[in-house]
Amino acid sequence: MFRFVKILWIALRFGLDEFALPADSRVARVVGALLFFRPLAEPRAVRLRRALERLGPIFVKFGQVLSTRRDLLAPDIADELAKLQDRVPPFPGEIAVAEVERAFGKPIAQVFERFDQDPVASASVAQVHLAALPGGAEAAVKILRPGMLPVIGEDLALLDTAAGLIERFFADGRRLRPREVVAEFARHLDEELDLMREAAHASQLRRNFQDSPLLAVPEVYWDWCTTTVMTMQRMHGTPVSQVGELRRQGVDIPKLARTGVEIFFTQVFRDGFFHADMHPGNILVTPEGRYVALDFGIMGTLTEVDKQYLAQNFLGFFQRDYARVARAHLEAGWVPADTRVDEFEGAIRAVCEPFFDRPLGEISFGRALVRLFQTSRRFNVEVQPQLVMLQKTLLNVEGLGRQLDPGLDLWSTAKPFLEKWMGEQVGFKGLLRALRGEAPRWATMLPQLPRLLHRALADDRIGRIERLLERLVALQRRRNRLLAVAIVIAAAALTWALIGKI
Repeated sequence: MFRFVKILWIALRFGLDEFALPADSRVARVVGALLFFRPLAEPRAVRLRRALERLGPIFVKFGQVLSTRRDLLAPDIADELAKLQDRVPPFPGEIAVAEVERAFGKPIAQVFERFDQDPVASASVAQVHLAALPGGAEAAVKILRPGMLPVIGEDLALLDTAAGLIERFFADGRRLRPREVVAEFARHLDEELDLMREAAHASQLRRNFQDSPLLAVPEVYWDWCTTTVMTMQRMHGTPVSQVGELRRQGVDIPKLARTGVEIFFTQVFRDGFFHADMHPGNILVTPEGRYVALDFGIMGTLTEVDKQYLAQNFLGFFQRDYARVARAHLEAGWVPADTRVDEFEGAIRAVCEPFFDRPLGEISFGRALVRLFQTSRRFNVEVQPQLVMLQKTLLNVEGLGRQLDPGLDLWSTAKPFLEKWMGEQVGFKGLLRALRGEAPRWATMLPQLPRLLHRALADDRIGRIERLLERLVALQRRRNRLLAVAIVIAAAALTWALIGKI
């Protein structure tokens, strides 16, 4: 209750009642009169961001997730929430040491050869310390913030309650689906709070890009990992945002920008498993121009069906084949079955056509996505949860590409990759790949077919079939007898009629 009162006070102090109450309503006037002293000179989006920052790390994280739902938010609010930085003051190094000792059940000197108490990075749910493993291997140790779980549970419960009230009592509540948004946020947060799961994400991504010249992923040191502590290889490089330093090191910046696009599409379409938090703070670059990925708490996954339809959509956009895009949406079930394809095609054309034949520096994918979402609402397009993270990642890729090389042409960079991927999926290579994938299952089943056939023949089902056939024959015989009686009766009646005429 105390937490609820605090949240309510901060919300009122920053004027967030403006989002819930009509400006001309009696309740809004009463609240405004009672809180006449509160400063409301700033725009509503700025006040919302500042209120989330005051409410703490969980609400900051929620604002970050909410900023990706541009289909639900006004542009000014989405843009402002996107400014939320994933940085909070670090907790003391002594507490970090205590957390490590609690996780491993022994003094930290027996866990690490060296442990730096001063963190090198601090985020909303964890912070990172440098260390050395026994033997001297350099490591980065990520430690979950202590005491987070009870606060998170309470805050999530309050968020869900508030979302339920909005959904029930406000006109746009059902369309905005706030409870689904909270549930989506809780799911991603649950993944971030289990560092063993994050370690598994890192291990999978490293395996996908093993020996790749494009992307390096740190090795996970499993013997030094628990649900609250994750230890991985220390990676060296320059933050991707320091473009001047990268140029000084001789890194080819335009090539680096193209490589970022290739990495994104490789993760999405080759693996269906992609880093969904690719902001500059999570990316380093080596002097050789190789990307280094960090922080694997948020990852996205796609099914083969999702990848097929996404590829068709991207290729349709690149080729300006808007009918193909509309049909792909319809076939995927993303729009209602009774949608007129020609109208949907025209709406997509109106959104996308202005963005072609321009360098990345002149294109805002954020604005394009906003217009696409507005079109989606008009045609009742169902928002696909698995694609929300993809949209967020695409916006991150846009920002990264714009920062590295404003002249990058995303279309011409991505189109050959997608065309090659589609050719491998639907052509002869795709058939061979499917056969190779099914071969192990067929190799297991084929030797069993004679035994299964013998069992089927020896099964009692044969007797039941024979009895069924006997019943059918008996039924047919009864029908035949009835038919014969009917013929005799008809013949007798005809004979009687003829005798009567005689």
